[in-house]
Amino acid sequence: MHITIIAGARPNFMKISPIIREIIKQHKLGVSIDYRLVHTGQHFDSVMSETFFKELNIPKPDINLMAGGGTQAEQTATIMVAFEKYLLENPTDLVLVVGDVTSTMACSIVAKKMNIKLAHVEGGIRSYDNTMPEEINRKVTDSITDYFFTTTTTANDILFKEGHSVEKLHLVGNVMIDTLLYNIDKLVQPSFFQEKHLELKKYIVLTLHRPNNVDDFEKLAQLLTEISNNVHGLPVLFPAHPRTLQSLKKINSTFDNLIVIPPLGYLEFNYLVKNSMAVITDSGGITEETTVMKVPCMTLRDNTERPETCSIGTNELIGTNPANIKPALDILFSGKWKKGGIPELWDGKSSERIIAILISLFKK
Repeated sequence: MHITIIAGARPNFMKISPIIREIIKQHKLGVSIDYRLVHTGQHFDSVMSETFFKELNIPKPDINLMAGGGTQAEQTATIMVAFEKYLLENPTDLVLVVGDVTSTMACSIVAKKMNIKLAHVEGGIRSYDNTMPEEINRKVTDSITDYFFTTTTTANDILFKEGHSVEKLHLVGNVMIDTLLYNIDKLVQPSFFQEKHLELKKYIVLTLHRPNNVDDFEKLAQLLTEISNNVHGLPVLFPAHPRTLQSLKKINSTFDNLIVIPPLGYLEFNYLVKNSMAVITDSGGITEETTVMKVPCMTLRDNTERPETCSIGTNELIGTNPANIKPALDILFSGKWKKGGIPELWDGKSSERIIAILISLFKK
């Protein structure tokens, strides 16, 4: 069996790493399975791409489609044209996509138009917010997927209600957690940790990237003010991407305890998360990692595609209203934040289950 694996953006890299590792393991054991890795080039910044490949020991991609930049439509079109050409020259039995980025949707459409089987790792998650590009990517991809590998029973229920047969649904757990647990003892303290006189469990990690939080500099200023004023003087570490930095430059206020840092690699960033007092974010994936690391997490969104991080884990959805930040931080500093648990099958073995299922399916 030959599998073509797609990666294009930071979340993809963390998800494909354990899958590739398991394919290599099974191939060495004599199983007839191999892969090619297609990097679409959706993220072209070295910290967001090359660093992750190095840190997570992901083999060099067989090709980089160089599809970074442009609008979402332009990027989608560029990926589709390049990936179609690649598949014509490199036939495959299965295209495997992960997550919900533009590359996932674009390559899925190409695969199915060429009558190639499609597997979606992390299928079935929904925010039900169609203003999010990721939600459109998920729905389009899932509408044409042949094999779903899901993180929770909730995702299975969603896909079943959308009309997919039970035979297509495979609950395997979370490959993001495979990567986290595999690397948990390899995390690296950033060089600035000592320079900034940071102490374990005595700082907050902040990540913001969604347009409704960072593109409006006045809204961003309100969020930062509420956070800065209600963390009892603790340092707030804020890895900021270039787009966010543009908004920060427009803010007149200064925040003495806000430490703006460049985007970090996987090992350094998760060191900060693991050893923080709490994380404030508008990301989805980070809420999964904080759940497993038992770190309190506050999500500045009005919805989430990962409800299990709230119902089971350490995450709370506090919305996008800056006024909601102080009450949440008051609970944190009172010591009453929930302890949380870990969802079923988030045990570091999800990739093993995926590859075992694919081997079984393609023997039939």
